[in-house]
Amino acid sequence: MKIYRVILDTNILVSALRSKQGASYRLLELLRNRDERWQISVSTALILEYEAVLKREIHRQGRDMSVIDKFVDDIVSVANRHPIFYLLRPYLKDADDDFILELAFSSSADYIVTYNTGNFTRAKLFGTDAITPKNFLQKIGEIP
Repeated sequence: MKIYRVILDTNILVSALRSKQGASYRLLELLRNRDERWQISVSTALILEYEAVLKREIHRQGRDMSVIDKFVDDIVSVANRHPIFYLLRPYLKDADDDFILELAFSSSADYIVTYNTGNFTRAKLFGTDAITPKNFLQKIGEIP
């Protein structure tokens, strides 16, 4: 059985924080339960982005920000960590996403799971596809 290597874009985590009903939340449940069909990879830059963006979101919701520290720690505890060296800049439509492409390249990721698939069309040149959470859940057979 193939184990997919995946990068979760920050918008997936934000979506999961906002609603427990969607595909993003389901992905994080699978991650928390250590689903063996896929593994995530992170870099220091991505971890820092997760923390900054999620703390802004949780602050907007009026919730305790310490929840985010545990949330990010839990993600990091199951993730494969990879260094990135910023060799591909600027490359993508949104240059702020270049470090995610670098991580995908460094980790040999199969997928970048994101709601902004259009921002990552050039990732295909490096062997990585951008895919929505719903499509990824279908890919691993979690939903029809």
